[in-house]
Amino acid sequence: MRNVWSSMLSFALPDGSTREVTVTTLLNAGYTGRAQEEVAAHVAELAELGVPAPSVTPALYPVAPYLAAQTEGVPAQHGRTSGEAEWALVIGDDPADPLLTVACDHTDRALEVHGVAWSKNASLDVLGTRAWRLADISGHLDAIRLRAWVDSGELIQDATLEALLPPSYWLDVLRSRDLLKPGTVLLSGTVAMLAGVDQFSDRWRVELSDPTTGDTLDLAYTVAQLPEPIG
Repeated sequence: MRNVWSSMLSFALPDGSTREVTVTTLLNAGYTGRAQEEVAAHVAELAELGVPAPSVTPALYPVAPYLAAQTEGVPAQHGRTSGEAEWALVIGDDPADPLLTVACDHTDRALEVHGVAWSKNASLDVLGTRAWRLADISGHLDAIRLRAWVDSGELIQDATLEALLPPSYWLDVLRSRDLLKPGTVLLSGTVAMLAGVDQFSDRWRVELSDPTTGDTLDLAYTVAQLPEPIG
């Protein structure tokens, strides 16, 4: 019987094969910009908004594994939630052959001011249904573009993966913590949002585009607000 704490994901690869992964460890990285001096400035800005600063950067937040989802709809308790465009490392049956896919860490911004780790556990981590073998893209990883759009197509995030700590960094972290094993999924942390765009949208679309191969991984979902509570 499947562990109720886990979730099952399925990924189609460019060669036509499919890999299924039962997620038993889900991790959200944070404050992962490769230029850590810019991260420090961002932490200071968030502190002014009431978001508690992490004790170290980059940070790593454990998330309930059942929150990893391949879905077109995300429930939300109120109107102050938003996505974060990211990539995700997926460790399948062979830890030496990890996958990389597109992801969106949907976050409760109202809860975030009380605890970032709490906010990460308040909503789903949405992952794409297609993935690349990390080994196939590692030579040109920094050129891959990460973008996100809200509502009817307004661009809100746009950067190459050069802006974020690379998968190799996180593979070393997982290895040191004995987490480089089947069932581990790690989301990368995100890039800056563009000024003047409302992040509190009812629709998010995220893509990873590879200019070398011409291939694109994408996901899209609608945010559905739950009914008002009684009591």
